[in-house]
Amino acid sequence: MARDAPSIDAYGDGGFRLSGDWHAGSLLIVADQAQPWPVAALAELTTESLAPVLAAGRAEVEFLLLGVGARNAQPPRAIREVLSAAGIGLEFMDTPAAARIYNVLTSEGRRLAAALIAV
Repeated sequence: MARDAPSIDAYGDGGFRLSGDWHAGSLLIVADQAQPWPVAALAELTTESLAPVLAAGRAEVEFLLLGVGARNAQPPRAIREVLSAAGIGLEFMDTPAAARIYNVLTSEGRRLAAALIAV
């Protein structure tokens, strides 16, 4: 069953078009709600920046889909460890791939959060 998640219609130029509306900057989607995310580069990613994902917990978030920017890179160990300890999986890839995969997974009704660094 599909959820009521926003669709990512476009990305680039420093933001995302979600269900027809433009959102400048990076984006965090948790519990089907999009919000600005103050992470502009992978080096800025902290466990605190993922607090909404951790607060939602395993009941709402099966895994975090992390778009790390223009090029794929592994997130810091602290991020991997805090998500693992919370029982939340982590899939990371470049932001364009994450934006495309997000739409597929939400259409399948998957319980995921998306943290997408704008490109």
